[in-house]
Amino acid sequence: MAEGKELIELKFRIYDGTDIAHSTYASSMTVATLKQKIVAEWPQDKTVIPKSINDLKLIHAGRVLENNKSLADSRITFGDLPVGVITMHVVVQPTIAKNKTEKSKEDMQKLNSCRCVIL
Repeated sequence: MAEGKELIELKFRIYDGTDIAHSTYASSMTVATLKQKIVAEWPQDKTVIPKSINDLKLIHAGRVLENNKSLADSRITFGDLPVGVITMHVVVQPTIAKNKTEKSKEDMQKLNSCRCVIL
């Protein structure tokens, strides 16, 4: 194994208690890459299925991991467990298409105007 390239054994627990993507990962892997693997391996028989990495949140030790950070940068506790597997929780929050209802300029003025009488 190359120096500085530590391996972490991870599994991911989804909303119904099922564990997926159990494997060994390089500590230099980014969270976004990890999410891509999870989306690709997501069980298709589930009622909630993420469509992209933006639909997922990975939680480790009570913290939501950021896409642009590596596992090492995210301070995943590797090396502390002699022969343990680290379990991360996966939350699916599908992005909701925002229904933009354009209010007319007049309606906005009504909401924001101050009807004051100056004597």
